[in-house]
Amino acid sequence: MLTLHDALDRLLAAATPVSGERAIPTIACAGRVLAQEQRSAIAVPPLDNSAMDGYAFNHADVVAAAGADGRVTLPISQRITAGSVGLPLRPGTAARIFTGAPIPPGADTVLMQERTEADAEGQQVTLLDVPAAGTAVRRRGEDIGEGDTILPAGRKLTPQDVALAASVGLATLPVYRRVRVAVFFTGDELRMPGEPLPPGAIYNSNRFALVALLERLGCEVKDLGQVPDKLEATRTALREAVQQADLIVTSGGVSVGEEDHVKPAVEAEGRLDLWQVAIKPGKPLALGAVRGGDGPTGEVPFIGLPGNPVSSFVTFLTLVRPFVLKLQGVADAAPRSYPMRAGFSWTRPDPRRHEYLRVRLGANGELECFPNQGSGVLTSVAWADGLVENPPGTVIAPGDIVRFLPLAELLG
Repeated sequence: MLTLHDALDRLLAAATPVSGERAIPTIACAGRVLAQEQRSAIAVPPLDNSAMDGYAFNHADVVAAAGADGRVTLPISQRITAGSVGLPLRPGTAARIFTGAPIPPGADTVLMQERTEADAEGQQVTLLDVPAAGTAVRRRGEDIGEGDTILPAGRKLTPQDVALAASVGLATLPVYRRVRVAVFFTGDELRMPGEPLPPGAIYNSNRFALVALLERLGCEVKDLGQVPDKLEATRTALREAVQQADLIVTSGGVSVGEEDHVKPAVEAEGRLDLWQVAIKPGKPLALGAVRGGDGPTGEVPFIGLPGNPVSSFVTFLTLVRPFVLKLQGVADAAPRSYPMRAGFSWTRPDPRRHEYLRVRLGANGELECFPNQGSGVLTSVAWADGLVENPPGTVIAPGDIVRFLPLAELLG
């Protein structure tokens, strides 16, 4: 069997980012992958400005004029609102200023209005204390300097990234085109929800999981539906998929049974390598390619997932997701894990395979483990908010530190 890390390395080596980029409005870029590094042409903030509503003054002038009680009364010489620029501050005066308004030349400190007393006419203000010089002043460029890199190439853009780009005036961003993924499913026993369920049949949950997972990753999904368990029908589906996809993903049908037609169909239309990956749930994985693609190699990658629903789900998150991210142009595609404390026992680990245990964070801050970790127990992944990656042969006792992969990251 291939180790998990060897399998991931081989998958990523076989993934070539899609070609083609386009500039689209920044407001529509969340979830897309940035094709070029972005730098700021301006400083943010562009001018020194007030961090709060209050009064701006020259600190040295105020210190010199303050009485024994620390108070000082100053005439108010101007009023500066956000979006306007004040005049140079007259010595010995204060400017009424509002949050975000530029600090006028000659002023260097702001005192919040709650620590002041202004007369009814707005002609003068008493500062109840004198703060340190520079208080409540946001300096020009303290967030972003002119020419700073704000977003690296290969980053999958978040809403906060989009906001950052907008804050420096970028109306459009260059992004890679969406990855097109064709999916189809084999198995005469499969039925769609809403259809009658005869003896021996099951509902096709993998179709719903895989389409949703790919859409969450930002792919254009070509759902070719269910394909009859016949060799020619499977070959026809592959020929249709290769015309409209950058990647083909199937679930089930890559074993060596008489009704498993995906393996011979892919071999007839391209090439296939069957892997045994040392993960649980999971293990069987098919990687290959189908001839007829419009890319530089003339082939479209093919990945065949196991048919058990949890095996398919876990294998997708740990192996297929990084492959898709690299196709999208994401620079760092490997899943991340975090140290967390276990609140459960795992006394019979698999001696040869990495295990992915379905867990969730309990109220006490420790991880709870779903009691039935079977590969067909779909309730375990609906219940969980993460996976524990447990190395082969590793016993877990309550209080041990384990590697936690949050589903919130793996699903996006």
